Amino acid sequence: MADRKRARRVRPVRASAALRGPAELGGDIAPHVRAVLAAIGEDPDREGLLKTPERVEKAFRFLTKGYREDVRAILNSALFSVCYDEMVVVKDIEVFSLCEHHLLPWFGKAHVAYIPKEKVVGLSKIPRLVDAFARRLQVQERLTVQIAHALQDAIRPRGVGVVIEAMHLCMIMRGVEKQNSVAVTSCMLGGFRDQLQTREEFLSLIKKKHDGLG
Repeated sequence: MADRKRARRVRPVRASAALRGPAELGGDIAPHVRAVLAAIGEDPDREGLLKTPERVEKAFRFLTKGYREDVRAILNSALFSVCYDEMVVVKDIEVFSLCEHHLLPWFGKAHVAYIPKEKVVGLSKIPRLVDAFARRLQVQERLTVQIAHALQDAIRPRGVGVVIEAMHLCMIMRGVEKQNSVAVTSCMLGGFRDQLQTREEFLSLIKKKHDGLG
């Protein structure tokens, strides 16, 4: 059965507080996990569940570590003045996040491109930027816009393009239970939004496979 794709075009509205600094940690999670286990009819004191609350807390601290990442510091630590004004594309960036509606995972790939004006950003910082926003409670549409605006605000390029393709367990293992559905979102800013040729070049590049690169 062929994959069915849901194409959802996101208007490039400014992402609120995209470059906000890291958040403070809240209280302990483990006692609340124990309460949830009891509420669903489990015995939190049985052998297999004794350490589950602590394990879940540790997992959630990792899966939401983006709240404690400083996006501005990530990008500003690797800005370079380079004479280059062609498209830069980092594609097939693995994305793992949690749906803010059901706290279930969703995962896929992000493709990020920009056209420099005066500065470029270190290539490794783009996947780090994606992770900083993905490791939070998220919706795919917001994540797409946040990545694009954070890059636009940090280096002021001629344009930014972001496309994310993902599968959501909240739609696969519950609800409509459609195992082959893929959600596609995009955010185009500057030249990527205004110039059809630039946008088409970006979309063509992210589809292209390269020998030796899988």
